[in-house]
Amino acid sequence: MAKKKRKKGDGLTLQFMPYSEISGLDTVERIKKLLKIILNNKVLILQGRLEPDEETRLIENTMIMIGNIKGFKGVELAVISQDSENRNFFQKMKFGIARVLVGQQDSLTIIGPATIVKEMKKDPQKLEVMMR
Repeated sequence: MAKKKRKKGDGLTLQFMPYSEISGLDTVERIKKLLKIILNNKVLILQGRLEPDEETRLIENTMIMIGNIKGFKGVELAVISQDSENRNFFQKMKFGIARVLVGQQDSLTIIGPATIVKEMKKDPQKLEVMMR
């Protein structure tokens, strides 16, 4: 039986990146590193989350790329983080101190090219990622 050769672009690739891999980079270098992965048609699962201005800049950069890079249609981005609403005062205080010390590494950020990720639906209990 002949084995079918796998073509580049077949299948789905998920890449996990610990936050420590980008923690020492400045905003521009972080975004470049993330875009390089996304432009290789990989869905990135990042431990932690970007700062709000970095998320904005990432989206702005991808909007500029649409139409300039063949086949690129943008990105889908979602962040999952712990719900702090159901915590008592001391738990919220402890969580706040931990966040100051280690940042928002208790979150997960999922970023994928819009050609692969059709849609991300988020509610308080779960995140659904629909792929093409």
